Amino acid sequence: MNSHAFAPAPSWSRAVIKVGSQLVAPDGRGCSTAHLLGIAQFIQRHRRRGQDVILVSSGAVAAGLSTDPTAPAPDQLSIPQKQAYAAIGQSRLMQHWSRLFDVPCAQMLLTYDDLQRRNRYVNAQNTVSELLEMGVLPVVNENDTVATEELRVGDNDNLAAYVAVLADADLLIICSDVDGLYDADPRVHVDASLVPVVETIDREILAMAGAARSGISTGGMRTKLQAAEKATQRGVNTVLVNGRTTEPLDALSEGTVRGTLFKRSASPLSARKHWMLHTLPSAGRLVVDAGAARALTERGASLLPSGIVDVTGDFSRGDAVDVAGANGAALGKGITQYSAADVRRIRGAQSHEVPDILEEGTSATDYVVHRDDMVLHGS
Repeated sequence: MNSHAFAPAPSWSRAVIKVGSQLVAPDGRGCSTAHLLGIAQFIQRHRRRGQDVILVSSGAVAAGLSTDPTAPAPDQLSIPQKQAYAAIGQSRLMQHWSRLFDVPCAQMLLTYDDLQRRNRYVNAQNTVSELLEMGVLPVVNENDTVATEELRVGDNDNLAAYVAVLADADLLIICSDVDGLYDADPRVHVDASLVPVVETIDREILAMAGAARSGISTGGMRTKLQAAEKATQRGVNTVLVNGRTTEPLDALSEGTVRGTLFKRSASPLSARKHWMLHTLPSAGRLVVDAGAARALTERGASLLPSGIVDVTGDFSRGDAVDVAGANGAALGKGITQYSAADVRRIRGAQSHEVPDILEEGTSATDYVVHRDDMVLHGS
């Protein structure tokens, strides 16, 4: 990388730093300090400057595997085995990090359900805030010991983005085993070029992602781009740097991004719309005609029954549903005012016809999804 390609680092007062299992456990088992000493020094340096830091760390399964020489290879583990080894390894992972700091570390284990349910989300917010106020370093990981498939975030890149939003951070730092985002996989294409700055994460940027190559890692470049998209849409600058050496984090401390900077959105989503788009699960799908698609995307209109041409899923009033154009293109997500059964009855109808179509006593509105309950992709 040439120095002229380096981007200036954004200023920040609170950061979330994500450390992947490839850095915690380079050999796939146990915990190593080989790459973590420099990361710990970075965290301590900025804490001394009065900045808040929250650590999101992978590695519990790898730490647990180190206790069992007969354990299968990481990519051969069943879900129950992963949960068991995570249960064994969580305490070992915390002990490993605690040895690197001269301040108390606090473990926080989260699941997707904690992020989805408002009361749990607020409790997690309050806990992070109180820990930072106490001068404690929060260390966050997914609760792999109990999370079922439908309640898992699935990777700590996306978890770190959720934590950055939850904690109202202004910077997300993703430490990886590559130098940043390249326009092609640098491990395959020797002429691949680093992308120093990404203004917007669009289809072209997402196409640059490859697949994870490690049996112990659950991520890859795609999950890092997904995380950056979540964070930047909420106004959180995101940087992707190589955590295997100290130089990128040292440079970041000195005001330079030796990696890739994903710039925050100039018009961040509101907290509610960000939650709807990225956290609230969809229970179904509404397909709309071309006229309705234009009304939604160009005028910010509500979705009326007359514009709906197809319904999939079994959802209830108040559930979130995806909205797509007739060509299959995803338009956004919204909260429906009708159940799937009722939408099937009224699709294509004019709003004034709805009360006569529905069963007597059913509450009727002119719209299926109000514009205030709709968030569009790219908005």
